[in-house]
Amino acid sequence: MTSHAHHPPQPDPARTPERTTERTTETGPETGSGSASATALDGFHPDLPDPGPAAGADSSLPLHARLHHIRAGSLDGDTAQTGGMRRFAAISGRTVGSERIWMGQTHVAPATASSDHHHGASETAIHVVSGHPEFVFLDESNGVREEVRLRTSPGDYIFVPPFVPHREENPSDDEEAVVVIARSTQEAVVVNLPGLYVLGDPGTEAAL
Repeated sequence: MTSHAHHPPQPDPARTPERTTERTTETGPETGSGSASATALDGFHPDLPDPGPAAGADSSLPLHARLHHIRAGSLDGDTAQTGGMRRFAAISGRTVGSERIWMGQTHVAPATASSDHHHGASETAIHVVSGHPEFVFLDESNGVREEVRLRTSPGDYIFVPPFVPHREENPSDDEEAVVVIARSTQEAVVVNLPGLYVLGDPGTEAAL
């Protein structure tokens, strides 16, 4: 007598729905398929383990309990301005409830220079997106006071310490310069000045 092993019926893969908790926004590149594991590396943070599927943004959560997606076309132009430039806020206390950072874009028209100014107690980081803006300040570290001009290209970064007077210029006759700026204060701080001076020089500061 021949015996036959009994195997339980296997589920039909075509009829078994795949469960997922992944959420996507309306725009953004496809990230590809594949299963995530606890030991897989995070593509954005390669030194950290993959924590698993993200919870996604939920508009019913408080501002500080969810991620915020600020689209390129929804930047806020109602922010502190300097002559010759247009600033647009992306990340701010008003837009997303941020408390220790401000981030946005600055557009400098062709053949235009900003007013002399500083950003108060804010530390400022600048990333050049397009154009070749120049950043001007006074320096006397070598014993001689002179105007220093930093000429930049797309992809470059500039760091502006607190209270350092400076100005931005776009020397091109036909190309707008666009930069992304981030500051350590919640909102943009712009203190316009009648002229440049060397930070820490009481005589020059008093004269202005």
